[in-house]
Amino acid sequence: SDKMPTVSIPRDELFTALGKKYSDEEFDELCFDFGIELDEVTTERAIQGREKVLEGSGSSEEEKVIYRIDIPANRYDLLCLEGLNMALLVFLNKMELPRYQFLDPPNGKFQRMTVTPATSGVRPFGLAAVLRGISFSKTSYNSFLDLQDKLHQNIGRRRSLVSIGTHDMDTVKGPFVYDALPPESIKFVPLNQTKQYTAPEIMTLYEGDSHLRHYLPIIRDKPVYPLIYDKNKVVLSLPPIINGNHTKITLSTRNVFIDITATDLTKAKIVLDTLVTMFSCYCKQPFSVEPVEVVNPDGSIELYPKLPYRKETVSVDVVNKGVGIDESAENISKILNKMCLKSEVVQEGKAVEIEIPPTRADIIHACDIVEDVAIAYGYNNIVKRMPPTSTTAKQLPINKLSDLLRNEVAQAGFTECLTFALCSRDDVAAKMGKKIEDIPAVHISNPKTLEFQIARTSLLPGVLKTVSCNKNMPLPIKLFEISDVIFKNTSKDVGAGNRRYFCAVNYNKSPGFEVIHGLLDRVMQLLEVPFSESQGKEGYYIKAAEDSAFFPGRYAEVFSRGKQVGHLGTLHPNVLSAFDLNLPAAALEIDLEEFL
Repeated sequence: SDKMPTVSIPRDELFTALGKKYSDEEFDELCFDFGIELDEVTTERAIQGREKVLEGSGSSEEEKVIYRIDIPANRYDLLCLEGLNMALLVFLNKMELPRYQFLDPPNGKFQRMTVTPATSGVRPFGLAAVLRGISFSKTSYNSFLDLQDKLHQNIGRRRSLVSIGTHDMDTVKGPFVYDALPPESIKFVPLNQTKQYTAPEIMTLYEGDSHLRHYLPIIRDKPVYPLIYDKNKVVLSLPPIINGNHTKITLSTRNVFIDITATDLTKAKIVLDTLVTMFSCYCKQPFSVEPVEVVNPDGSIELYPKLPYRKETVSVDVVNKGVGIDESAENISKILNKMCLKSEVVQEGKAVEIEIPPTRADIIHACDIVEDVAIAYGYNNIVKRMPPTSTTAKQLPINKLSDLLRNEVAQAGFTECLTFALCSRDDVAAKMGKKIEDIPAVHISNPKTLEFQIARTSLLPGVLKTVSCNKNMPLPIKLFEISDVIFKNTSKDVGAGNRRYFCAVNYNKSPGFEVIHGLLDRVMQLLEVPFSESQGKEGYYIKAAEDSAFFPGRYAEVFSRGKQVGHLGTLHPNVLSAFDLNLPAAALEIDLEEFL
């Protein structure tokens, strides 16, 4: 998400869990120390005006004080009261980090969910888990729903990548099947409804629903819809839209079956791990979860959730240098323990070995561990000091050249314009009389609009569009641009490279080829490249050629020191009409990187 997620936490429940009452200022200070931010202190009644109150909040609790806390977008373990409370208790050294464990099923046989091959065309991945002997209160039940919503919006990208279904286990009978069926053949009673609907009817039913209508397009046009049902064909859910009413969770639910369906397996595992680790604290045997056997379409069987614990080793030097402190391995280990990262000193005090728990999916690299050290050490405790390096700042040669040239071209009577680095395929191909297949352009795989399909390979289309938008200005219109164009380049690690180009256009009652030719001579004079009458390698010259974008016989290629660096000419009438221009024009485009 673009901004940090904000979680609404009931103040009194949080203070009870933390075992201490704080003033707003003290709690704000604690949040700052922990690397999160208390955004505002409000009440349920105030929130009611802005957003839907969590299900089941009664009028007697309307004056409940709510803390709205900003959480870093990658800390999925802090998105609910349970996770935040545990992290703060560990941070305050009031609690040992729990170890999550797998629970043996009551009858010695794991629940099973079979994923059919039909799901591959719509939502290919299915995961599941069971929370046994759970006890919900009104607050924890609301928190459970709210965490699911936060995970849907955040890591699940509005349910398009991952969606969650939670069900009362005692209302259904395994084994379960995650299937994909034609919409007409799906029929069940959706959550909080009283009669059966087919899948197309469900789509119509929720079209006007302010919450669910945003998710309908995810599967609406697919030939088959994903569906989870049990042994007796009782429907648990139609992901990612709605659960069935039959398996609805209530405050008296004791065993919860969790299903996850996804198009991204990694994110699905993170969501499942987060959900079970956060709410296993309410189970009869705290911090334990019963795995489910998932039979994949290829017949392989996996146990979920994975709850992975892994070890990372970080050297003390890397941490100290990265943060700007000088601490021993023992101290760094203590600091990391406060951040839910169990660690111990190894390599005779030269490094720290960290065990990363399943709740910390955000730890991907050593720098994430270094950041946690900085947070727990306290940013305000890091001493400010000048960097111990001595450098002389200098402008990049290509930028220096561009800036100098911009001034001179402006003094020659041209006006600078700045255009978008993205353009449509037609701008560089069809409108120029060329084929897109012949142009080594970088294509965008999912363009938002037709105007932004590729990265530009020429500045000319952008300048011509600018002329077209300014046709009502007095003539002549003389525009130029000095910017980067982008080409595919297999020798670069990213497969593409930038080149700094210079483009100028003269638009008038006559094309003004001589104006553009004069500008070329002035630019070459400034670049100190002499004109070479013998067309030798020591200067520049122009040589007649043909190009579909230019008028026949009025086009030339520019050579400098024996290498083609650009072209100039009178634009072809077809190009002018393609850009909605009704007067002639002449253009020049050269590659400035050849002159460095």
